Amino acid sequence: MTRERSHEAHGRGRLTAFFGVVVLVVTFAPLVVSFEARATRVTDVYAAPSGDILITPLIHSSVQIEHAGTVIQIDPWSQGDLSQAKPADLILVTDDPGHHLDVKAIARLRKAGAPVVIPRGVEPGTPRALKAVPDGILMGNGDAREIAGIRVEAIGAYDLTPGEPYHPKGEANGYVMTIGGARLYVAGVTQCVPEIRALRGIDVAFFPLNLPLTRMEPDAAIDCLEGLSPKVVYPYHYDQDWVTKVGRGEPRPVPTTRGLAQLKAALAPAGIEVRLAEWYPSR
Repeated sequence: MTRERSHEAHGRGRLTAFFGVVVLVVTFAPLVVSFEARATRVTDVYAAPSGDILITPLIHSSVQIEHAGTVIQIDPWSQGDLSQAKPADLILVTDDPGHHLDVKAIARLRKAGAPVVIPRGVEPGTPRALKAVPDGILMGNGDAREIAGIRVEAIGAYDLTPGEPYHPKGEANGYVMTIGGARLYVAGVTQCVPEIRALRGIDVAFFPLNLPLTRMEPDAAIDCLEGLSPKVVYPYHYDQDWVTKVGRGEPRPVPTTRGLAQLKAALAPAGIEVRLAEWYPSR
């Protein structure tokens, strides 16, 4: 600015051109910032045989999936920004804790009468999940059915290593959804159990890392994913410390990146694309 003003004697034309540049910067800069902000919260596209699948990571284990006008919400959680999330035709809940089974978030995003699938669990009688969602659809490990026009398979999600916090077999579900001719797998909280190793033909996988007590360290996740061999992987549910602090009302910490670059580098030679998303917002 100082340099331009020192050359006012060169005429009004040059000064006008200068201010024209300033106006352009002021006018277009917000558009660039808005685009970049949207790009970090990204709606990705996966090209399925029967049309694009839109994938929007929301928070921790919460993800929105869309195809041909149908919206699926998985583990919606109120700690995420749900203002732009779309009303769901189907909601899938993988586990019991509040960052998976959030009644408030379910009520906010559920279309009237939309089915909500919850794990059957191992306790006799009505599980807590069904008490929270009285009209929920119970599915146990190994169950498969068509819901809201989508084939849903419940996959075992549990720990092989004992100790607390322990996820016993039968309590939680991962899910395989067949959408637009593609198979999408949401693993939930699990080690690399035989049910995962038996899966075939997975196109997109959402897979956990850094689970408590070294249950899914990066090396273990790499080994499991090499066997699963999906085309695309989203590492998710990889910062339980962040979730714990946020759940206690503490300031949101800087999220970890532990294992993410290692996973991406290790799976690239196998032709597995690793997509890194912003699962842990700083605000």
